[in-house]
Amino acid sequence: MIKDLLRETENKMKKTVEVLDTDLRGIRTGRATPALVERLMVVYYGVPTPLEQLATISAPEPQLLTIRPYDPASLKSIERAILASELGLTPNNDGKLIRLAIPRLTQERRVELVKIVKKRVEEAHISVRNIRSDAKNDIRDFEKEKLVTEDEAERGREDLQKLTDRYIQKVDESGARKEKEIAEV
Repeated sequence: MIKDLLRETENKMKKTVEVLDTDLRGIRTGRATPALVERLMVVYYGVPTPLEQLATISAPEPQLLTIRPYDPASLKSIERAILASELGLTPNNDGKLIRLAIPRLTQERRVELVKIVKKRVEEAHISVRNIRSDAKNDIRDFEKEKLVTEDEAERGREDLQKLTDRYIQKVDESGARKEKEIAEV
């Protein structure tokens, strides 16, 4: 019973790390990468839609992204979404294609981006701790209902803490990796 709970808890924690990694991919470094704008939500015919579903995104040069919409009518919507995002980029629209020049990061912008990364990492920490808290409550309930012995419950809490420590470390590693990317000139 506790093994099932720990397996379920680990899956939730793994999902938290995956969400963090996806989130961090969208934070700009000094290089052009399609992941920067893929998940940008564009209002397309009144429905928020990820940009990756509306256009082909490529990086023909290290400092340039090109976005070729499948539907040319969506150009203006894509342009608006880019301008409204926290990317700080200005789209260049030629009627068929949007070009995004990725400028080199200034030191001030790097500091801002590191703060954003730290905030997202802290949110992931909180999420992992909340998952741990829920699992601890479940173990306590199992113990109260006499579904597990006291020793099994204690062993379960120890395993839960080891699991939590492992995933907190993974979250920290993801954050450190992204901060290192941002710091690269």
